[in-house]
Amino acid sequence: MEKYIQAPLDAKTISDLKVGDFVYITGVIYTARDAAHKRMAETLMEDGALPIELKDNIIYYLGPSPAREGRVIGSAGPTTSGRMDRYTPALLDLGLKGMIGKGKRSGEVKDAVIRNGCVYFAAIGGAGALLSRAIKKSEVVAYEDLGTEAIRRLEVEDFPVIVVMDAEGNDLYEGISIR
Repeated sequence: MEKYIQAPLDAKTISDLKVGDFVYITGVIYTARDAAHKRMAETLMEDGALPIELKDNIIYYLGPSPAREGRVIGSAGPTTSGRMDRYTPALLDLGLKGMIGKGKRSGEVKDAVIRNGCVYFAAIGGAGALLSRAIKKSEVVAYEDLGTEAIRRLEVEDFPVIVVMDAEGNDLYEGISIR
């Protein structure tokens, strides 16, 4: 089913999303890859405050290429999500409600998705130039020293994704077919 949603997410929107849904996201999402996740985990271990509000937000596992002249961002394809799995349950427990990436997730992430009523979306790998067209604004908001792995605040319009794990734990990678 095709759905258009707003980010940040709310509980009703998440409960309406089912594995296999084609979704277009409009609103604000954040980017964070391996180095940013590691730094956030270190901050939490030191009882520090995270540089972004996680509650109800979506993190896109992305390290964009430099923007060409006249563009707000370069190629914006997803990173393999499993690389963030060791950090993800803690972030979901803190209120993060959505993730965008590619590939399977661990059992611990799946348990945290169900426990917290979250959703995992996949963006099409290899289509970074196409995906960048849905990004209307990009600004670094934390960890600028990490370069492409800095945390960015993106404003997106009709950003295309597929629900690959819904809040009930149904998982497209485990044989649930697209409607």
